[in-house]
Amino acid sequence: MTIDIIIGTQWGDEGKGRIVDLLAAQADLVARYNGGDNAGHTVTVGNQTFKLHLLPSGIIHPHTLCILGSGMVINPETFIKEIETLRAAGIDVQPGRLKVAYNAHLITPAHRALDAAQEKALGKGQIGTTGRGIGPAYTDRAARRGLRVEDVLDESAFRRKLEDHLQQANHTLRTLYAAEPLDVTATSEAYLGWARQMQPYVAEISLIVAAALRAGKRLLAEGAQGILLDIDHGTYPFVTSSSPTSAGVFPSLGVGVGGAGRVLGVTKAFQTRVGAGPFPTEVSGDLAVRLRGTGSNPWDEFGTTTGRPRRVGWLDGVLLRYAARINGLTELAVTKLDILSGLETLRICTAYRSSEQEYTELPLGPGNLAVFSPVYQELPGWQEDITSARRPGDLPATARAYLDAVSAACAVPIRLVSVGPERDQVITM
Repeated sequence: MTIDIIIGTQWGDEGKGRIVDLLAAQADLVARYNGGDNAGHTVTVGNQTFKLHLLPSGIIHPHTLCILGSGMVINPETFIKEIETLRAAGIDVQPGRLKVAYNAHLITPAHRALDAAQEKALGKGQIGTTGRGIGPAYTDRAARRGLRVEDVLDESAFRRKLEDHLQQANHTLRTLYAAEPLDVTATSEAYLGWARQMQPYVAEISLIVAAALRAGKRLLAEGAQGILLDIDHGTYPFVTSSSPTSAGVFPSLGVGVGGAGRVLGVTKAFQTRVGAGPFPTEVSGDLAVRLRGTGSNPWDEFGTTTGRPRRVGWLDGVLLRYAARINGLTELAVTKLDILSGLETLRICTAYRSSEQEYTELPLGPGNLAVFSPVYQELPGWQEDITSARRPGDLPATARAYLDAVSAACAVPIRLVSVGPERDQVITM
């Protein structure tokens, strides 16, 4: 068997969690492969809504083995608290069905403090990070001074490493940022308590994944964030510090690229992003409020991790085309089509214009989108409530035409369409 990959084609928040939840019903293993608790995947099951930041969305299904890959950075406190929250909701989360890569890196309170200090020092040039310590943890990883998950297995040695790490961070906080240092003793004691509880979950996940593939098991890889936040291929510098692309799966899980199967890109029926950075199709005013929602519903456009209101706009076909090429998409899942119901006219950006020249492909990637203005295709909207649609024929003709235009923009077929937050509010195309 091969690994089916689910990735976000925009700036994250595309609704990947509900698509993973849907496909995990047929999977044996579900793996997260990048990022940390800066991600937020929301899964609604009946009257329960689960907001997951570290654990794969597949954990909601009792039959799945879930994995956190080596490409991740993991805060033990978040890890344990998320397990406790799920257990309180009746979800069985035991070491036998949740494994963490021994060579993933750890996020510490020092990383979070450095994240906040660095962002503050940028002033008006702030990137808009989640403040979860993601960037500093990946910095330590690349500088070969990071703490790894395997370190928690030897508590006395880990204590020494942790205290050295905190002292070095305190030096940076004081001298470079004039920020308040951390209490090394109190911070170490609290952190060691969380890390101790993490020990039973540590594993060599490459062996687990390889054995599962040989045995013909069904594997599902769940990306966090989206392609436009990729450290190499995103809207740099307004990006995350990991690789949310489909290619990021293989080094994180410790298997070769021959394991690739379906690559399903998840896109909203419109566009959103959290934080700073250019956004060519962004809208404001009443239309923005209409697309975003008020925040009274779990599915409204407010960050799962930060609670920040998301910026909203029309679907960007140029960026979707870019995502399809970079990731080798084989199919699309379109989410939140129901949110567009009631709009008279819809728009899809099909090209960019700059200095009187029109581009259907980005000449130098998405790093400098601010120089472009969108060229739109306009389509008629629909007034019908489509939340009860379960087959393509249940959709209004104008909704089907809109989906056809989305597919044409990136030359990738649409296989799934969600028309609401519940598990059964999905149409197979």
